[in-house]
Amino acid sequence: MDQPTDIKNYLTQVDADRKEAFAQLYTTVKNNIPKGFEEQFIYNQIGFVVPKSIYPAGYHCTPELALPFVTLAAQKSHLALYHMGIYMMPEVYDWFVSEYPNHSKRKLDMGKSCIRFKKTDDIPFDLIAQLMQKISVDDYVTTYESILNRKK
Repeated sequence: MDQPTDIKNYLTQVDADRKEAFAQLYTTVKNNIPKGFEEQFIYNQIGFVVPKSIYPAGYHCTPELALPFVTLAAQKSHLALYHMGIYMMPEVYDWFVSEYPNHSKRKLDMGKSCIRFKKTDDIPFDLIAQLMQKISVDDYVTTYESILNRKK
């Protein structure tokens, strides 16, 4: 994949054998994410962020950037969904981990915020849709700020 410059360019560069699944993953996230989050090309990936118009402080590590919430990536060996809500909210993490086997025959492959899909034929799009609907912009910002304040 050449270095993509925007979302449209990114989508066109996904490997042919994974393009359809990635497009469906993107559409699932986009159609189910709550109002207030904004789509942006961020970290050379497709992202959904809390825009600076809602949260002017931006991301504490890089304040000039909007606060990231979800990013999607087509990596060499897998498709990835990075979801910061799962990382910051144990109740959402626990819900997702317990629900996953009810929606997929494959073993969950997950890091702190990253859900990896090595095989595209069994991505639980319905579960991803539910995950996107779990956290509002306000709830996410409130959780983010409470975690930042604990670290101070």
